[in-house]
Amino acid sequence: MSCPDCGGEEAVFSVPEPLEEYTPEAALTLALCSDCLRVHPSDSHPTEDASRPLAGVVPLGDGGAAIAVLVSLLDSLALNRTGIVDCVEFAERSGVDVQLTLGRLQREATDPHFDVAQRQAQLESFL
Repeated sequence: MSCPDCGGEEAVFSVPEPLEEYTPEAALTLALCSDCLRVHPSDSHPTEDASRPLAGVVPLGDGGAAIAVLVSLLDSLALNRTGIVDCVEFAERSGVDVQLTLGRLQREATDPHFDVAQRQAQLESFL
C-alpha cells in the first residue's frame, strides 16, 4: 500500500481496543508511512512478516499499533496529551521501548512531516 501524501510504503496495524478512541476517523486499522510518518486509516490487512515496511523499526502486534497511534498524535502534544500518555503506557506494557522506537523512526524516515527528535525530547519531558 502506498501513502496518499508521499507515495511511500506503509506498514499496516490493527488498533487494540483500548486505543481505538485516539485513532484518526475512529479507524480500526492504521497505515504508518515509512517515509513521511503520516498515519492514515486503512482497509488493508496487517502484515506481520520480515518484508513489511518498517520491519525492525516498529514492532509487530499491539505494541507496534500503539506506536502508530502515538505517531498520529504527535502533531499536537498539548491537545493530545491524554492519548499520548495512554499510547506510551500501552506500548510499554506490550514490551516496546518507545524512546528507542522513536529514535529508529527518526533514522529510518526519509521525509518526516514533523521533527521527530524535537517531539521525542518534548515527549520525554512530560512523561
